[in-house]
Amino acid sequence: MSSYRQILYHLVFRTKNSQKTLDPIYASELFAYTMGFVKNKNSFLYRINGVENHLHLLCDLHQTFALADFMRDMKTSTSIWLKQSGKFPGFNGWAEGYAALTYAWKDKDMIVSYIKNQQEHHKQVSFEDEWRGLLKENGIDINEKYFSK
Repeated sequence: MSSYRQILYHLVFRTKNSQKTLDPIYASELFAYTMGFVKNKNSFLYRINGVENHLHLLCDLHQTFALADFMRDMKTSTSIWLKQSGKFPGFNGWAEGYAALTYAWKDKDMIVSYIKNQQEHHKQVSFEDEWRGLLKENGIDINEKYFSK
């Protein structure tokens, strides 16, 4: 008997203290590296994008990975790559925690579009307002201590 599952994760995580250390000039290289990480975990990345202080991914994790382990490994791996690349000299790590929001398959195109339009979106909305809005929209209680780390 086979097992079936389909879970779309909208993953959001930010730089330590929300510092703007992800240089947009080299963002495509960070996105490509992250895409390779996801692929090497036998998972599927539908979309990645971000701005200077945070990233958004929409992906489907392989069923053998626990979300917390996947996020820990991805943040560790990308952190090492960012520091070693020499292209992100101000980067000093990712903030503690992340948001992992689940969506139905029918919402995939909407979330892909949302992630695709991050640069335009953040001309009007700060990361903090976006973060609060996403958490509230998904019924998640906000822990204020993580907004200052």
